[in-house]
Amino acid sequence: MTSTMTEHTKGIWYGVVAYVIWGVSPLFWNLIDGVPAIDLLLVRVGFAIPILAIAITARHLWGATAADFAKGRTRIVTVMAAVLLVTNWGLFIWAVTNGHVVEASLGYFINPLVSVALGVVVLHERLRPAQWVAIGIASVGVIAMAVRLGAVPWVSLTLAFAFGFYGLLKKSDAAARPLPGLFGELMVLAIPAAVVLVAFRDPGTASITFDAGGIVFMVGAGVITVVPLLLFGASAQRIELATVGLLQYIAPTLQLLVGLTVLDEQLTPERLLGFVMVWIALVIADPAEAARWRTRSRAT
Repeated sequence: MTSTMTEHTKGIWYGVVAYVIWGVSPLFWNLIDGVPAIDLLLVRVGFAIPILAIAITARHLWGATAADFAKGRTRIVTVMAAVLLVTNWGLFIWAVTNGHVVEASLGYFINPLVSVALGVVVLHERLRPAQWVAIGIASVGVIAMAVRLGAVPWVSLTLAFAFGFYGLLKKSDAAARPLPGLFGELMVLAIPAAVVLVAFRDPGTASITFDAGGIVFMVGAGVITVVPLLLFGASAQRIELATVGLLQYIAPTLQLLVGLTVLDEQLTPERLLGFVMVWIALVIADPAEAARWRTRSRAT
């Protein structure tokens, strides 16, 4: 019992640190002005791969990596996870470099409730009555915001569902271990990234220079990419998906504060409506009450 609880506690802390890093990451991606989102995405992929390779070498995990990807189901899950990951990365970078940090943060406020719902529907996790109410309120809030805006908040919803399904895949028995898994996902993306870099990128656009500042930025992009994803993968394998979902509001809270206080974005009445409804939902889906529910469930 003690060992299980220790692993569960580790999982919670891994998740907390991952979400704090993601929460302040818009500041990093806005350090260099005028660089297209596609270039920043290519930098994330390109510089994360060698950092992961160094980490795998340092931990003597090449044998484990080969063993994981010898399984056909693991390779399929890895390809699916890579598609969801690049969707989330690309859209997030575009949002934070084009003045949509607030809208992106709403997506990550919705994401915890998507994770809770997926945990119930796919993994048959037990949902507390309060969580059913929370999902309903959040859904009403998103629909009401869409009606007020006259358009579906596609940035928010795409980010929420892409990362929600990514977390679900990380819970799969066929998923590779966190470090080999992330390395495999980025290797899946490496060839398409190289093709885009060579064939489709406009050489006339601004880009990151290879001076000291540019090199530090690119290495930093690899680090800020790898570290929280490894922590997230380790967290998802140790705690329930519903608990992962409830931890996730740390990141969008910080992103919202960054967008409003540092990047001078505006919280329009339509967006405020969506935020208020989702915040109410998250208060109802209180993590402390979730822990009490888990204790009661184990006792029955």
